[in-house]
Amino acid sequence: MINLNENKNYLKNYDNVSEDVKYAANSIIRLKILASLFEKPQNMKELADNTKLNYSSISTTLNGLELKDFVYRESNKYFLSNSLKVQMQNVLELKEVVNLLNKFFNIIDGHVVDMVPNKSVAELYLLGKANLLESKGIDAYKINNFIENALNDAERVRCILPFYHISFNEKLNDLVNDDKHVEILVSQEIFNIFERNSEAKYLSSFKGKNNFLLIVTDKMMILGLFKEDGHFDQNRLLTSKNRDALKWSNNLYKTFKKKNK
Repeated sequence: MINLNENKNYLKNYDNVSEDVKYAANSIIRLKILASLFEKPQNMKELADNTKLNYSSISTTLNGLELKDFVYRESNKYFLSNSLKVQMQNVLELKEVVNLLNKFFNIIDGHVVDMVPNKSVAELYLLGKANLLESKGIDAYKINNFIENALNDAERVRCILPFYHISFNEKLNDLVNDDKHVEILVSQEIFNIFERNSEAKYLSSFKGKNNFLLIVTDKMMILGLFKEDGHFDQNRLLTSKNRDALKWSNNLYKTFKKKNK
């Protein structure tokens, strides 16, 4: 079980830690490798077995970490540098976070996650009670129906939408017409489409594309990711009604909006 009070202590000085440490913490792939090395030095095969990452991802990530002097190699084994080990303990408890990452590995592996802001990655412990919703071929509309039902039940909504979806937009317009609070943040590439079709008063844009899908209502958080091939994963979502998860997703929305003004 993730200890929230203990992890909050690690995050108190997050804004004051070095940029190098933030670099180490802002990638889930790096976190998985560092968490594994935090336990003990390992070779490539051991890292692959323990992290369930492919050799290509491990090799590329280790090369970057070596260049930063975060890890070093001796006799084909990789070691976490003492200085990084000490600093990382001031940011977050790696052993706890890796348990969470393993739980949600299906939505992390092969997906674009580096667009999630550093601080939100460092606060992943808040998603400890989230659920992984997966859709199989026999229920192709499971994900869409889940999102639409969540919007039907909402009193207020904040969302980051990297694509335009007609039925989602209709649901959001219905909420606006019912005097519910709706904030929408969309990619600049599709802002004109939303401007023509959305009735939301709070509509703004961000730079770039293929970031992530985030929907936060007063009752539910929904997070979806793009795959590394550039297509949105329509078969997997992270969802939660937990108060800590709602806090995490609202913080993610505010941080992402501020960062991408």
